[in-house]
Amino acid sequence: MSSKKQCELLKISRSAVYYKAGVVSPYNLSILNKIDEIYTDNPEYGYRYIHKQLLEDGFNVGRDRVLKYMGIMGIEAIYPRKKKSVSVKDSQHKVHSYLIDQYWLRSGKTRTVCVPNANEVWSGDITYIRMNGGFMYLAAIIDWHSKAILSYKLSNFMDASLVTDVLKDALNKYPAPQIFNSDQGCQYTGYEHTEMLKNNNIKISMNGKGRSIDNIVIERFFRTLKYNCIFINDFKNIQELKEGINGYMNKYNNLRFHSSIGYKKPMNVYLDYLKNAA
Repeated sequence: MSSKKQCELLKISRSAVYYKAGVVSPYNLSILNKIDEIYTDNPEYGYRYIHKQLLEDGFNVGRDRVLKYMGIMGIEAIYPRKKKSVSVKDSQHKVHSYLIDQYWLRSGKTRTVCVPNANEVWSGDITYIRMNGGFMYLAAIIDWHSKAILSYKLSNFMDASLVTDVLKDALNKYPAPQIFNSDQGCQYTGYEHTEMLKNNNIKISMNGKGRSIDNIVIERFFRTLKYNCIFINDFKNIQELKEGINGYMNKYNNLRFHSSIGYKKPMNVYLDYLKNAA
């Protein structure tokens, strides 16, 4: 969604956004923040369920407005898997098939994901980040094997340059992966991002429509980030927000044990793999 459209939906001027992060009225911001909390706990909820929860929590808001705000935030409900197909959103934005099925393992009713090597699968995504008096967007790239965050960036706008900057930074620092997975958002289906992947001989994989669970590794990271950093702090400006996220990224990558990789630290696992593979 373009910055112009976002501003129109929130009834704010574009000039205000350039100088402050997502400036909105306190009431509208409280709705956005509550939607973020509801969705973080209930990613299966669509706008109707979120609307019902907002009403129960005392917010006076219509369903259409909730749907618009979810679009601004870049979120949608997880739906049951449908038959995969390769479709075209428009003449320039091709949607690619999901290539990660081979890494999903089933044990009874439980499904887990297992990628044996670093740089085998990366994935990228964007999430809404709240702050005092406004909001921003965070894009990040994660390695599925090590769970290490390889690159991230905060921005006022959820546009193509946000995801291409993050991808470019990751490719400048680390060897290219075999597969890159994302959702079907226009930021990822756009020419610049897909060409960067193709030029680096990276296979393009995309979630099924409404299937954020297909990108579960980074979805879990964003949930952890929000509960351990964003929701428990009151960042008063962009500088405080950046410093808070930078500190948490360092803690997550280099200091915090991760249960899914044998209680090791993500960046240690990633760098050890690169060292052993050299």
